[in-house]
Amino acid sequence: MMNTKPQLVEKKYLLPFILITSLFALWGFANDITNPMVAAFQTVMELSAAKASLIQFAFYGGYATMAIPAALFIRKYSYKSAILLGLGLYAVGAFLFIPAAAYQQFSFFCISLYILTFGLAFLETTANPYILSLGAKETSTRRLNLAQTFNPLGSLCGMSVASFIVLPQLLSDKRDAAGNIIFPMLSDAEKADIRLHDLAIIRNPYVIIGLVVLVVFAVIALARMPKTQSEEEKASGNTHTTGQTLRNLWHNKAYREGVLTQVFYVAAQIMVWTFIIQYADNLGINKAVAQRFNIVAMVLFLCSRFISTMLMKYLNSRKMLGIFGVCAALCTLGTILIVGKAGLYCLVGISFFMSLMFPTIYGIALENVDVQDTTLGASFLVMAIVGGALMPPLQGSIIDLGTVAGLPAVNFSFILPLVCFAVVATYGWRMYGMYQKSNK
Repeated sequence: MMNTKPQLVEKKYLLPFILITSLFALWGFANDITNPMVAAFQTVMELSAAKASLIQFAFYGGYATMAIPAALFIRKYSYKSAILLGLGLYAVGAFLFIPAAAYQQFSFFCISLYILTFGLAFLETTANPYILSLGAKETSTRRLNLAQTFNPLGSLCGMSVASFIVLPQLLSDKRDAAGNIIFPMLSDAEKADIRLHDLAIIRNPYVIIGLVVLVVFAVIALARMPKTQSEEEKASGNTHTTGQTLRNLWHNKAYREGVLTQVFYVAAQIMVWTFIIQYADNLGINKAVAQRFNIVAMVLFLCSRFISTMLMKYLNSRKMLGIFGVCAALCTLGTILIVGKAGLYCLVGISFFMSLMFPTIYGIALENVDVQDTTLGASFLVMAIVGGALMPPLQGSIIDLGTVAGLPAVNFSFILPLVCFAVVATYGWRMYGMYQKSNK
């Protein structure tokens, strides 16, 4: 008999795969319309870079808060119920931008994003392991990489809305002939009028995406979703206790190190994409134009994800993770040491090598986790997104210094992503070494 390779997505799973994959685009939109808002809030609310980056602290802090409750909810109810609750929280957070813009309070915007990401935590805790379960284990990491390809498509939509609709309409970013922002020199009354206008511009895309989320909620509520193996075992009463699951996860070396690596990877990703605008601003490029460099970075990220998903058919995913981690670190060195457009190009180029990192770390970490432990295991990997909350404020504090070690502080601040990529590369090579030993 001929050995047939398992399909990436079997026909019986095609519809649920498409529906769940659409969720990746939804949270990609939220992630990447929010990144440029750090620079926008910094100007319109007259904040320091460190305080403005609290937007990221609120956004990714929501993941840290809600990932484990989401996993416990899934264990008690079902994946579908968790998806619907996640979509509901996403919509509520988006609609809270209406009163936030009316009251003009930075803290209100942070709270709105915090609640919105409660929903994203539910979606990510649910969608990633669900995609892994829709088919053969041998193709699970490739399948997740394919599904994750739609995340940057949503990100591109979010970036495009920010670049071509939101940022160009912000009156607070208007500059004089010398390239200096005019807003700080205006009277309080003029600033108040501009602030009212700009916060309304920032509000609108969140309200629109909230309406889109409600439509997706209705479609998934009506769709039939296949049960995963863990749900079937739960129905038969064959389940691990929470304590047993936690012990199993802790003693799994690839999983334990994978969670830590994911913290560093997400921190690097958010810092690279958040501070492209500040890096370009230091070169005299305004926010709307600078955001286009973010779009180029996301296009590279998207193209590389398709390429890396294809290459995984022939190359070991662990080895690819190690290689891409080293290349990302080298680009980051260029970002730090080269002052000028070439440094900006290095910064944009990092995105090509980040493309496979999140889903590949995720897939490697969960590959040998017992199916009954997958839900809680997935929650810690989603909780690892807290790296995106912790590191950006620290990088913002470095940027506020002005100059460090003879370099512009914004250049030097990328020492933080450099450390993160070193951790990712180390994990990739360590896991590849373990894989080779186990297959001798």
